[in-house]
Amino acid sequence: MKSLEELKAIREKMQSKVNIRKEDGDSIRVVVGMATCGIAAGARPVLNAFVSEVAKRNLGNVQVTQTGCIGVCRLEPIVEVYVPGQEKVTYVKMTPDKVPSIVAEHLVNGQAVTAYTIGAAE
Repeated sequence: MKSLEELKAIREKMQSKVNIRKEDGDSIRVVVGMATCGIAAGARPVLNAFVSEVAKRNLGNVQVTQTGCIGVCRLEPIVEVYVPGQEKVTYVKMTPDKVPSIVAEHLVNGQAVTAYTIGAAE
């Protein structure tokens, strides 16, 4: 059994990791479709890549979350980016390799990577 101090230290360490997901009215939300269709298509490594890249860049205004089926299973893995005051951007057929460019271009510089969007796929 761990001591109360050890448990508090573990809680604080994990809380700092979870703070990437904290709610904030001005925060950018990155939502990864994690239903069975998304997971089967490779969404888990995409989610992990977003969490890692956001943490690596220390983007406190970005919240990475997951959701169920987004509804277009043939285009999975799907990621939706919500920037306050703008229309959502839906990225499709995502891979972990695409994540750094989306974080750099869209989340940091404000320019959607249109080559990876649902409009380009359709």
